[in-house]
Amino acid sequence: MYQAVVFFDLDGTLMQNDKTVAASSIEAIQRLKANHVLPVIATGRNVFEVRDIMQATDIDSIVSANGSYVAYQGQFLSAHELDKAVLTDITHFANRHHHALAYYNNAGFALSHRDALTTSNYQELKQLANVNPQFYQHQHVNFLLTFDPLDAVQYRRRYRGHLHFVRNNPRALDTMQWGVTKAVGIQDILTKAQLTTVPTYAFGDQLNDIEMFQMVKTPIAMGNGHPRVKQLAAYVTADNMHNGIAQGLKHYDLI
Repeated sequence: MYQAVVFFDLDGTLMQNDKTVAASSIEAIQRLKANHVLPVIATGRNVFEVRDIMQATDIDSIVSANGSYVAYQGQFLSAHELDKAVLTDITHFANRHHHALAYYNNAGFALSHRDALTTSNYQELKQLANVNPQFYQHQHVNFLLTFDPLDAVQYRRRYRGHLHFVRNNPRALDTMQWGVTKAVGIQDILTKAQLTTVPTYAFGDQLNDIEMFQMVKTPIAMGNGHPRVKQLAAYVTADNMHNGIAQGLKHYDLI
C-alpha cells in the first residue's frame, strides 16, 4: 500500500532547462519509491513526448496532456477525446485568423500549417513537426495547441462549454475538452489506485498547475515558478536548476 502520492510537472519542474532530469531528482525518486510513495508525472505534454523521461526516472504512471490522457502503472486508464465537430469548427476558425493548430494524441501530433510561431515552438522543444491538416479527421485527438500569441478572448468566447484554454507558453494555448485539467487526471489516478485517503503532494511552476495545486493536500512551487502558482503553494522550494525536487521532498520527510 502506498503511503503517499507525489505528482510532478515536467517543464520547469522535474526537468532542467535543457529538458533533462537532474541526477539528484532521479535519486530522490528512487528513494521515494523505496519509501512506498507513488511518483506520478503530471504534465501538459503527451505520452510520446516524455517516454525518455519516464524511462530515466522509472515512473510508469502519468497524467498527460493536462489530464486528457492518463495511464497508471503502465496501463491505459482514461482519455478525454475532442469532438470531431468541434475540431472541424476550430480548424476553420483558426484558419480564418491565420492561426496554426497542433493536433495531439498519446502517440503523435501534426500541424494544420507551419508558421513563425510553430517553427519557434518546435525548435525550442527539439521536435520535428509534420504538417497534416487532415490529421484530426482520421485520428483520435485529445489535446490541441492553439497558436495565438494574444489574449485569445475570441477562442474562449466562441468555445465556452466545449474547449478549455490555458496559457502555458507565449506562443500557444494548451487546449482540452471543457472541464478537463490536471485535477481530472489526478482524480482518475487516485480513484483507480484506491489512494483517495492518502496524503497527496504536487510540484509545479506554471498556470496549468493551478488546478493540480487546488486538488492535492500539499502543493509545492518551484523557485522559478509563476507568481500566482507560488501564492497557492504550501512551500516554495529551490528552482529546477538547483535541486528543487530533492529539497522539497526532504522538507516534507518523503525521502
